[in-house]
Amino acid sequence: MNENQYEIIVPKNPKNNLLTKKSEKQLKGMSDLEIAKQIKLKHISNIAEKLNLNADDIEMYGKYKAKLPHSILDDEKAKQCNLILVSAVSPTPAGEGKTTMSIGLSEGLNQLGKQTTVVLREPSLGPVFGIKGGATGGGYSQVLPMEDINLHFTGDFSAIEKSHNLLAAIIDNNIQSKTNSLGIDARTVKWKRVMDMNDRSLRNMVIGLGGTTSGVPRQTGFDITAASEIMAILCLAKDLEDLKQRLGNIFVGYTLSREPVYARDLKVEGAMAALLKDAVKPNLVQTIEGNPAIIHGGPFANIAQGTNSVIATKMGMTLSDYVVTEAGFGADLGAEKFLDIKCQSAGLSPKAVVLTTTIRALKYHGGADLKNLTEENTEALKKGLPNLEKHLENVQQFGITPVISINRFVSDTDAEIEIIKEFATSNKVRVALAEVWAKGGEGALELAKHVIDIVESNGSNFKPLYDWKSSVKEKIETIATKIYGASGVEYSNLANRNLRTIANLGLEHLPVCIAKTQKSLSDNPKLLGRPEGFIINVREIEIAAGAGFLIPITGDMMRMPGLPAHPASEHITIDNAGNISGLF
Repeated sequence: MNENQYEIIVPKNPKNNLLTKKSEKQLKGMSDLEIAKQIKLKHISNIAEKLNLNADDIEMYGKYKAKLPHSILDDEKAKQCNLILVSAVSPTPAGEGKTTMSIGLSEGLNQLGKQTTVVLREPSLGPVFGIKGGATGGGYSQVLPMEDINLHFTGDFSAIEKSHNLLAAIIDNNIQSKTNSLGIDARTVKWKRVMDMNDRSLRNMVIGLGGTTSGVPRQTGFDITAASEIMAILCLAKDLEDLKQRLGNIFVGYTLSREPVYARDLKVEGAMAALLKDAVKPNLVQTIEGNPAIIHGGPFANIAQGTNSVIATKMGMTLSDYVVTEAGFGADLGAEKFLDIKCQSAGLSPKAVVLTTTIRALKYHGGADLKNLTEENTEALKKGLPNLEKHLENVQQFGITPVISINRFVSDTDAEIEIIKEFATSNKVRVALAEVWAKGGEGALELAKHVIDIVESNGSNFKPLYDWKSSVKEKIETIATKIYGASGVEYSNLANRNLRTIANLGLEHLPVCIAKTQKSLSDNPKLLGRPEGFIINVREIEIAAGAGFLIPITGDMMRMPGLPAHPASEHITIDNAGNISGLF
């Protein structure tokens, strides 16, 4: 590549938005929140101007946040945009930094003169107060205002939670009712309640105790809000009318005479949609370098589709030349679901995939102890490369050109970096060293140039992995064998009964959104690297008819996480002036 063919656009007032001249040594000891607080934020109307929008085009939530109304979206303009997906190797406790990489890449593309918007998911309070922390990037590759985005933001999660729980209340009310009853068999109802917090004590419970005026006793529980089918629906809906129709299609259970019951039979989809009238609109914020960022929706990739909303992605594509987006966890989860479900549903076709990796992650997959990942260990690194190799193969199966992005850490040695570069060369795959945490967009210029070259050379020809018309088992087994590398799939008796229910309801044409551990390519979190010869065990298959997919649940997957012994909330506080500390 000829570096001189790219024009680097330097912001007019770098002191306000760019602190990328800082060295890693200078940054050491500063938290993401401390870095974020050093940035002088631009008014959100100024960010909107970068998208050729004026103040009347947006709905402001204070000075630094805004909602984007659906009227802005233009499908024809969106088709002209270049969509770039950021994924990663299998996650490790050390973290890989997809969000940080996505933001940094968008900054780099903007510096190279490409009008770019990063489109991300909203953080869930469960991880924020649990073990993972926030989801707004890190270092000098963040979206702002960091505190607001990581906490209640614009209230989208709350609205999703209320809409979900309204349906739960209506179901139980109908079971209790004598005058407006559908005759629902309480034993067949799988719809739980949700809350946006990690709380293992709520996974399983019995409700309706206290006598005849307190409801009909039945077993149920809580899921985390990110796992709600309402979240999945909001992220796949095209507009409010489509949203309402999908809400009505939610499968509730059966009547005592074995007739299926949907949310529309309870006449609740209109009220549920009304609660989501603002939540369905994407949120506009800014990056550290003062570029636009759209943040919307937040499903987890191990238990749902793991990507931001179709509306947000198309909104960014309407307003930009390039859109950078990410899909949760490794390419076996978020990327597969992004490509097989979201892209097919919305008619999207990514031009390139950035596969984020770290030296630390590959050493961990190669058997290195978590406590020793900052020490040079070329042997463990080489043993961990098969995990990266498999994820590259997975991306290439979709006909998309990948580029490896090495998310550099201070502890990485030249010898270790060279091993990954040699691996990429021998496999004829592009690779770039990225220093986005320490340098923001400046640290992503090499990566950005690779992405531009892939796009301009038309190096990708996206094709989905399977046909939605295939049988449910064929779809599951295609993903299990081709993406995970399994030798086969086993189904429990419950899963086989679920398959018969799906057939009886006429839902076999839906795609599959497999719930699987993010820690391994298999359904066993202890099998690191690139396991082979394993069997995927499908425990049950849930129906998400409103979202428009089926959820085969593998292994020991749960949809309500628990808190660690020392949750992140122990370090978060606020002073009398309203300054928050402890977020990371």
